[in-house]
Amino acid sequence: MSKSKLTIWFIILSVLLIILGVYDLLSGSIQVSMSDIFEFIFSKNPKNSQYYLLLKEFRFPRMSMAILAGAGLSISGLIMQTLFRNPLAGPDILGISSGASLGVAIVVLGGNYIFGNSFIYASNYLTLIAAAIGAATILALILTISFKLRDILSILIIGILLAGIISAIVSILQYFATNINVKSFVVWTMGSLTASSSKDLTLAIPIILSFILLAFLLSKSLNLMLPGESFAKTMGVNIKLLRILSFSAVSILTGVITVYCGPIGFVGIAVPHISRWIFNTSNHFVLIPATALLGGIFMLCGDILSNLFTTNGNLPINAVTAILASPFIIWVVFKNKRTFV
Repeated sequence: MSKSKLTIWFIILSVLLIILGVYDLLSGSIQVSMSDIFEFIFSKNPKNSQYYLLLKEFRFPRMSMAILAGAGLSISGLIMQTLFRNPLAGPDILGISSGASLGVAIVVLGGNYIFGNSFIYASNYLTLIAAAIGAATILALILTISFKLRDILSILIIGILLAGIISAIVSILQYFATNINVKSFVVWTMGSLTASSSKDLTLAIPIILSFILLAFLLSKSLNLMLPGESFAKTMGVNIKLLRILSFSAVSILTGVITVYCGPIGFVGIAVPHISRWIFNTSNHFVLIPATALLGGIFMLCGDILSNLFTTNGNLPINAVTAILASPFIIWVVFKNKRTFV
């Protein structure tokens, strides 16, 4: 694709992202006008404080988290598909999401037994902390394993086994938990963009953007990995360092997003393929920013659709993204009867 066409596509996607972002701010059970949005963005002394607070504390964080989550998960999926040379690899393939889920399960399903009556007042903070610790623990395990093992397939298998073990532990916790706690945990696993606040964004934005930047800086090495590890080694790529940096970026992106939004599936598998299809390239210098934009667009579409069919609240974002992404994943399965490059 020529530079002029690339520029046109990036402009189109950027404009589409902005349009969907504005529409996402407008969507919801309470009607908000464009003048309210302009007042929220540009006015220091808003006339209607009710709408200002609605946008500031709920809709803007929801819209921002949708873009960040979509971009982060999509780039993570792109990196995993390149490293594992598997078109169906996703950001949760290393078990990071499962680690975060285990942390949340311990707090939500066993919180009353561990923390007593004070659990009710501290549950939100404990859930975030527990999810972060769970994700960080699995990250430490994966990095340790990557030092010991040279074969990338072995790391993949261990990641799948870790996810299976964690799933079994969570099932045991669910068996002994009360019905109310099980319901709370199940609701969390459905995923939600509405739980994030403006304070959460101040922490999430720099972390997610930093590791998206790290992913972009790895573009040259990821390009050299496309023909295989042997070729990359002959071109001077430090495979062990690339794995550590890539796994760290994917794990932290996935972990942070899971902490704030719950486990969101399918986005990281489908969007990289949409990006390759539109731009017709395997060049990561193009694919990473393109995938970030498309991931944000994809999640905004999911969030908007989740608002359309309910008058009170939102549909689970996990269900909506699964419905949107499944046709693309089925297309990938049929398309990749050939060797994946």
